[in-house]
Amino acid sequence: MDRGDIDCLLLYGAGRAADVQYLSHWPGTREAFLVLRREGEPTLLVQFNNHVATARRVAVTRDVRWAGHHSEAVVDVLARGSHHRIGLVGGVPWQIVARLAQRSPTTELVDATADVRAARSVASDEEITFLREAARVTDLAMEALEREVRPGLRESELAGIVEGAVARGGGTPGIHFMATTPMRAPAVGVPSQIQSSRVIDRGDVLITEITAHHWGYGGQIHRAYAIGEDPTNEYRRMHDAAVEAYDRICTALRDGSTVADVLDAAEVLHERGYTIFDDLLHGTDQLPPVIRTRRTARGPQLESFVFRENMVVVVQPNVVTDERGTMGLQVGETVRVTKEGIERLHRYPMRFVRCG
Repeated sequence: MDRGDIDCLLLYGAGRAADVQYLSHWPGTREAFLVLRREGEPTLLVQFNNHVATARRVAVTRDVRWAGHHSEAVVDVLARGSHHRIGLVGGVPWQIVARLAQRSPTTELVDATADVRAARSVASDEEITFLREAARVTDLAMEALEREVRPGLRESELAGIVEGAVARGGGTPGIHFMATTPMRAPAVGVPSQIQSSRVIDRGDVLITEITAHHWGYGGQIHRAYAIGEDPTNEYRRMHDAAVEAYDRICTALRDGSTVADVLDAAEVLHERGYTIFDDLLHGTDQLPPVIRTRRTARGPQLESFVFRENMVVVVQPNVVTDERGTMGLQVGETVRVTKEGIERLHRYPMRFVRCG
């Protein structure tokens, strides 16, 4: 804020509000706003009114309020101050921006999202402890899938397995992207955000992307499960290529390495005859950097970006046979960048799992 001559930040999140939680400890339920002043106490504003009582117990901010009908209270709080520049963080609704511009026409509004997320990208020792706990709970979900997935279940029942294991383990369910398809006639190669009602059969593959949280910090893991029989040769070769890429990327990661180093390591995927569908690597909870391979990039990638000790990233090659993504799997997990390399935060084995 000093560098940008910003008097006040307005941080916004809906549902899980990671930027707001970072500075207030409030994880978000519906819309949440944090007014962080360069001088003076911060103000947390939450929707709905009945969420205020819980927010007052959980948040570390002393000033916690209802955001008001159509979030009018947010504009009231900001307009009362004499701010010449306000930094917006996150996807602040345009209605709030428009009302604020009308109420305070001399106030300059600037985007401060990148600066805040860059500050968040290097974790403290306390945050690393939270991330290790999140990884532990995420592993419980993977163990539950290995133990409970079998032919005859509906794909939609998998969400209950994952979320039940996470909740019993003391975590908060995050994402459960999962899809099943026959290994000998695959039609899906990317974990699905919405599970279908298809009945799982012997000879299917289950591909996953699972995240569990511990107070806003997520552990993310990706594994493939062969159901009722061993993986086919085609899936085994694909899995081997994904693990090789994961290993090479992790070998390239250390304090001082660059995105260019990671991209060099990832070329092995294309050399093996595959491509990727999802991002190759991203910071935990989508913090920077977010990158793909050079051959699949959808725009410029900052190859000079430097990884620093205690950055926590997800290495996650989603290997597919072609850009349609009809045959594929995903392998990866959350790792901490260290001076000499990486620290695995998960303990679940890196293998093609057989279950059922």
